[in-house]
Amino acid sequence: MLASCDLALGHDGDLEEDDSMKLFLDSAKADEIRHALESWDLDGLTTNPKHVKASGKSFRAVLDEIAELFAGTDKPVSVEVDPHLLDWRKIVSAGADLSTLSPNFVIKVGASEHGFRAIRELSSRGIRTNATLIFTVAQAWHAARAGATFLSPFVGWKEQYGEAPDTLIGEVRAMLDTHDYSSEIIGAAIRNPRQVGDLAVAGAHCVTAGLAVYQESVRSPFTDMGEQIFQAAWDETPA
Repeated sequence: MLASCDLALGHDGDLEEDDSMKLFLDSAKADEIRHALESWDLDGLTTNPKHVKASGKSFRAVLDEIAELFAGTDKPVSVEVDPHLLDWRKIVSAGADLSTLSPNFVIKVGASEHGFRAIRELSSRGIRTNATLIFTVAQAWHAARAGATFLSPFVGWKEQYGEAPDTLIGEVRAMLDTHDYSSEIIGAAIRNPRQVGDLAVAGAHCVTAGLAVYQESVRSPFTDMGEQIFQAAWDETPA
């Protein structure tokens, strides 16, 4: 099963799989999301309870805004179930309810024994899922085996707490390819432009980051220096 934006027209006009890395925004703020959709050709969105809290609005109000922003598109939007839920049946019930609010919604479930069972049940009902808080290849394997549409390894957190994150994405991608799982990797918890580039090289299917990270990723002090040099040359050239 292919996730949104996986098909593109080939040179002969036939549909073929698009293996390019997709750009998701990690946010719950309507103004940021609107800007990213208009200016960055956003491919999808991820949210979490911290982002909803930062928006200053209620959970349902945020979901209603996001649903309206993505209405009429096939772009996936990951929304998380209540993280207090520990019974897989309650996770399934909450996820099924969330999925009715928008056809764009993908249900975000934490990596755990009960989480993977809930993912298996939701997937059997045709509800897309995103297994979040993944930190090992084994966790990613359990999620893929359960039928998760997306896997979200938290790259930035590993680096922040002293673990080298550079091999995780490549190893998860190798596992998926070896066993022919259809799950897609969303490189998550991205903190800087270097991590965005590392994900692209490692073979992540998607990257999700805050707007400030993407804005910083298009910049370089060397580019600024070069533009100043060329501007000076332009100004000094006779008309």
